[in-house]
Order: sequence, then C-alpha cells, then structure tokens
Amino acid sequence: MGKGKKPLVIVTRKLPDNVELRMRELFDVRFNVDDKPMTQAQLAEAMKTADVLVPTITDRIDAPLLAKAGEQLKLIANFGNGVDNIDVATAVQRGITVTNTPGVLTEDTADMTMALILAVPRRLAEGSTLLNDGGEWHGWSPTWMLGKRIWGKRLGIIGMGRIGQAVARRAQAFGLQIHYHNRRRVAAKIEEDLHATYWESLDQMLTRMDIISVNCPHTPATYHLLSARRLKLIRPDAYIVNTARGEVIDENALARLLESGGIAGAGLDVFEHAPAVNPKLVKLARAGKAVLLPHMGSATLEGRIDMGEKVIINIRTFMDGHRPPDRVLPSML
Repeated sequence: MGKGKKPLVIVTRKLPDNVELRMRELFDVRFNVDDKPMTQAQLAEAMKTADVLVPTITDRIDAPLLAKAGEQLKLIANFGNGVDNIDVATAVQRGITVTNTPGVLTEDTADMTMALILAVPRRLAEGSTLLNDGGEWHGWSPTWMLGKRIWGKRLGIIGMGRIGQAVARRAQAFGLQIHYHNRRRVAAKIEEDLHATYWESLDQMLTRMDIISVNCPHTPATYHLLSARRLKLIRPDAYIVNTARGEVIDENALARLLESGGIAGAGLDVFEHAPAVNPKLVKLARAGKAVLLPHMGSATLEGRIDMGEKVIINIRTFMDGHRPPDRVLPSML
C-alpha cells in the first residue's frame, strides 16, 4: 500500500450507522449493505483485495480460506470479543495480525446472564407466553405458576474472567452464593470482594450447585467442557445458563436430561450449531423447560458502537506502524 493511501477495508456485516460513517471518513471501505452473511467464496474474494478484513463471529476464517488471501492482507480486525471463528495460528504464520474487541461487552453480557438466571427458575417466559398467546388466566392462585427462589442459592460460574466477575457482582446483589471454576484461580482480592469460593475440580463444583452459569470462551480445550458425563453430575433440581458459546455444552445430552427431568431447566443465548437451533431444545422451550434467546447477550446499541470504535482504533494503530492494542496471539487462546 502506497504512503498516504487509505487502506482498503472490507466489512462483512452491517454495522451501526455512526460507526460506518467514521470508517468512511478514515478508510477506503466497502460495506455489506444488505447484511447477508458472506459465503466462503465471497470472503475469499474479499481477502484477495482487502488490506484489512473486518469479519464477525458468523464468518469462518479457517486455514483453507487464509490460503487464498492476497499478500496485501495484513490485518483481520474481528468485530467481536471471541476469535474462535478465526484460525489465529495460521493467520499469524502467514504474517496477518488478528485483533478483537475485548472488554466492551462485559456488562451487557453479564446483564443478559443475570436476566436468564432470574427467568428460568421464576418461569418468566412461561408466564409471558401464556398472556401473549391469549391463554386462559383465571387470576392469582396460591399454587399456580410456582417457580424457585434464587436468594440464598449457590451459583457456580464456569470461567471467572471479566464477564464471570461481572455476573458474580450482580448475583451478589440477588443473594446468591458465588462459586467458580477457572483455568487459574483469580487473585485473592477478587475472591474476597466477590465472596467467591474457588473449585479446582469442575466435577465437584457441578454436583453442589443450584445454578450453573457458563461464561468461558470456546477453545479446543472447552469444546463440550460440559459433556454428557459432566451434565449428569448436575443435580435434578438445578438450572444451567449459557451466554458464552454453544460449543461448550453437549446440546444433545443437555436436551435428553431436560426432557427426562435430570436437570430442572436451562437458559440459552447461544447454540452449538447457530444459527440453527436444536429442535429438541425448541420443543423443550415450548414445554417450559428452557428459555431460548437468539444470541442477544451483547446486543445493545452502546455495545455495538464501542465494538466499532475498538475496530477503528486497532486499524488506525496498525496502519500507523504500531502494535494494535487488542492484538490476539495463539498463545493467548
């Protein structure tokens, strides 16, 4: 790219208007106006000409696709916190820098996690559906639509990173006892502030919790971390919530346990084969055994704008010859 020339930036999905406006001012940019997910062939074409690719979590940037990239492609600035959609190791081997947008979605995702922690035991979706679908309601009754109290219950958080800690702060206010499992034990000051109990053994923690919240990233090490065997360790009166990545849970095993009463209920914002949703889970949701959301955990206008600003900063910093603040390395995954 010539000195002073604006980099060609190709963005794979529609972004908030003010983010796109700022990108137009700074870069030679091509947008996906109709917001339809690009095919692998379209992504390959984009990577042959772009100096910078801005994909999202719906774009699979794997080794075969990276092999088709032009020599001018030097930065993949992911519009998203997770980078499990990108083969980071192969990108780095080919001299392509990868960045993400960490930190800006923490509070939004933690809000949604807490919403599901409330919604599932208290049967909020069932009650709402009854009235919205014109169901017959005869008024208040002492024994109708009874849920479970969450105050005083034990919450087991899997993944005590930024989002896990934000969930713990919220859960404290609702009187939940905080427990967690993490690759590494967090600092003693964090444990003290959150009144959190660390479990080195995930298996042991699962057997003792009333609610399980999945807040870890999807990596090869966390694929089906909640396997059929581990899901069976969860008590029949316990609930599970996942706002992280669908691949962390063996969905078919979860569906079987929900159907048989092996687990009391589930709140899911992510799915193993998204955007496809397991028909068994849909059936269970209609039966009141699950609350399903279409990956809304980070869906706030403020969050999306913050993500866009991080993408812009990463691109500008890289193009100025400096290390972008949110560079991702294989060793970090």
